[in-house]
Amino acid sequence: MGEKKRKEAAKPVFVFGKKNYKFMFIGLAIIALGFILMAGGGSDNPNVFNPEIFSWRRIRLAPTLILIGFGIQIYAILLNPDKE
Repeated sequence: MGEKKRKEAAKPVFVFGKKNYKFMFIGLAIIALGFILMAGGGSDNPNVFNPEIFSWRRIRLAPTLILIGFGIQIYAILLNPDKE
């Protein structure tokens, strides 16, 4: 009888709730989108300068999305899943 209670008490419990994981995946997707927007823009010929590396998308938008994604990750960790 005591062994049965110990097995029930030893059930695995997730650290975070479903709500936390949902926000974590949203944050990861936004971070990945930021890195994808930041990628590229290289030149095949090293002697030719490509001014596309200084575009608004790579200098402002992509880092902003990455920081927003990290903010969402912090929110997801601190979110109380039991609170409605």
